[in-house]
Amino acid sequence: MQLRVAQLVPDTEAEGPGHRFALWVQGCTLRCAGCCNPEMFADDRGALLEAEELGERIATAPGIEGLSVLGGEPFQQAAALAVVCRAVRKSGRSVMVYSGYTYAELEAQRAPEVDALLATVDVLADGRFEKDNPEHRRRWLGSANQQLHFITDFYSPEDPRFLMPNTVELRYVDGQLTINGWPSTADAFRPR
Repeated sequence: MQLRVAQLVPDTEAEGPGHRFALWVQGCTLRCAGCCNPEMFADDRGALLEAEELGERIATAPGIEGLSVLGGEPFQQAAALAVVCRAVRKSGRSVMVYSGYTYAELEAQRAPEVDALLATVDVLADGRFEKDNPEHRRRWLGSANQQLHFITDFYSPEDPRFLMPNTVELRYVDGQLTINGWPSTADAFRPR
């Protein structure tokens, strides 16, 4: 089973609690206005990776606390992503998924592949991004309508890492600059 992947970052602190492996999937039909990843909308871009091999790679990656899955829209590749996330959970690490769908919408689908992916998730950040409704207080959320759902007890909402300000990371690897994370409003695009 293959997963269409837009980007991998093997160690980040900007996409969830602790040091995490971040995986951005390719493809999203929700296409929220103002999305920070519009290059990930098309479902014919990115790289096709074997889900089992990727799951094993992440499950054995040194020094990480868990996996964060972003997009694109993760639940539009739920079956393959469930394979990856099961391997990560089996290794004792956490899974955090960012979705434009709400938790209620995902549960209402009653689709076996969606349920299989949800069964691997410790924390779900849900809801469509609303560019005119920015989130100013809560970490790892882009707009105020979005919610964090603590599906398992792996994390607590009182964990201080969920209360810290957002961060941004810049990497320059093999001649390519990548940026990930979410700046706080005060930090974003300040005129100099």
